[in-house]
Amino acid sequence: MKQSIFTITENTALTANVFRMTLAGDTSAITAAGQFINIRLDGLFLRRPISVYDVSATDVTIIYKAVGTGTERMSRMAAGETLDVLTGLGNGYDLEKAGDAPLLLGGGVGVPPLYLAAKRLRAAGRKVSVVLGFNTASEVFCEDAFRALGCDVTVATADGSYGVMGFVTDALPAAYSYFYVCGPEPMLKAVYRKTVTDGQFSFEERMGCGFGACMGCSCRTVTGYKRICKDGPVLEKGEILWED
Repeated sequence: MKQSIFTITENTALTANVFRMTLAGDTSAITAAGQFINIRLDGLFLRRPISVYDVSATDVTIIYKAVGTGTERMSRMAAGETLDVLTGLGNGYDLEKAGDAPLLLGGGVGVPPLYLAAKRLRAAGRKVSVVLGFNTASEVFCEDAFRALGCDVTVATADGSYGVMGFVTDALPAAYSYFYVCGPEPMLKAVYRKTVTDGQFSFEERMGCGFGACMGCSCRTVTGYKRICKDGPVLEKGEILWED
């Protein structure tokens, strides 16, 4: 984990309430797809954890949804403003287990961390299938970005206004070697039940500190309680114990 000051170089709306922000600064602590950063906003006690969409040696890009005081304030920030950011948080995805034809499943704001995973899997020569799930056509984002990587992309919308009608589990390909998923818990549970291979789940969880000190985001696994921010956010399919 590293604390640094980053400078905003881009903050662009992708949909009515989803934004892409690029921050220039020291990204050396970000090593794995699926990690997240934690942003401090003046006047707010808790930092805002946001998953990493993409990273280079000089900047990190995030995609976030404006849903509360902090993220709504972020949506109004302009290039040149600075942010206090903790980087290199979370364990991220283990891409070595992907096999030849991995499947990536993302729902809503669970889509962004899958982009860097797809980018690195494609660079390693893997045939990558991606299924993106949204409520309606106006909420769809990142489809073209995944296609530009050479992924086989399917979009599902709950109301059928774009792509396949239904959820990501209604658009699973016939075959895949392994899967990676991120999204709301009901979606994760559905993926758990319907997938036929091993895989890794990235959990969206409310966090206090973001680095394992407060134990506020603990979840039960076969080996005991794990902290989503520190031991996760990625857990293996075989270790998850779903709460009733």
